[in-house]
Amino acid sequence: MEDAIRVDGLTKRFRAEGPPAVDAISFVVPRGRIVGLLGGNGAGKTTTISMLLGILVPSAGEIRILGHDMLRHRFRALPFLNFSSPYVDLPGRLTVRENLTVFGGLYGVANLRARIDELAGELDLTAILDRKTGSLSSGQKTRAALAKALVNRPELLLLDEPTASLDPDTADRVRGHLESYAKKTHASILLASHNMGEVERLCADVLMMKGGRIVDRGAPDELIRRYGRVNMEEVFLDIARGTGSGDSEAAQ
Repeated sequence: MEDAIRVDGLTKRFRAEGPPAVDAISFVVPRGRIVGLLGGNGAGKTTTISMLLGILVPSAGEIRILGHDMLRHRFRALPFLNFSSPYVDLPGRLTVRENLTVFGGLYGVANLRARIDELAGELDLTAILDRKTGSLSSGQKTRAALAKALVNRPELLLLDEPTASLDPDTADRVRGHLESYAKKTHASILLASHNMGEVERLCADVLMMKGGRIVDRGAPDELIRRYGRVNMEEVFLDIARGTGSGDSEAAQ
């Protein structure tokens, strides 16, 4: 079975002069694995995800999603993946139900009304299904965006800060739902997050980005041990500040 994501030498330059936003990175996300993509603001995470989705065209490198070459045949892969970010708004004048109906229709979801009701129950959206999305709180918008990302039961889910703006109880339930979804469907998830507790709970592997490059990688407990720290937040700070003692060969 092909890997969910296979990236080789992926590079993105927005200007001919100056450093690239993403600098010749290579990595693999196996099927059925949850992998974290971590780094500070400006590390290149969002640019990387945009290239994986086909929104941005790479300056160099190759991307294969679920076995498909995204530079040549991205429309073969798109029906089987989805994306969520609290920083990308759903159409505000549509209700949550209307948004899910539109996106579910685009994906050709069978029994769409039942699927929307199922997601509403799982993500506590039932009471707000018929409210306009633009009138929702930040946490409600985050849950609506996650429902949109799950509507087609994707084999690959790209998540950018999936629990941003959520209270601790709701965030915990969302993490549990993602764990259950991945286990039940054998889906793969690439997770960009600044919540290191979330990363430790969900991710089997972690890619650490800085300055457009992958500077380290490994399982959370492996990275914690390598850096001599007690949790991933301390590892993150070490890497961000350049004070860590990790093995740089792990990034190769």
